[in-house]
Amino acid sequence: MIVFEIAAAALAVAAVIYLVVALVAPERF
Repeated sequence: MIVFEIAAAALAVAAVIYLVVALVAPERF
């Protein structure tokens, strides 16, 4: 369904942003 595709895309984007933040600002973790 479209809903699951949107949810999967949102999770993928959130994961990428989280990884970028973890790499740029490791002192926060």
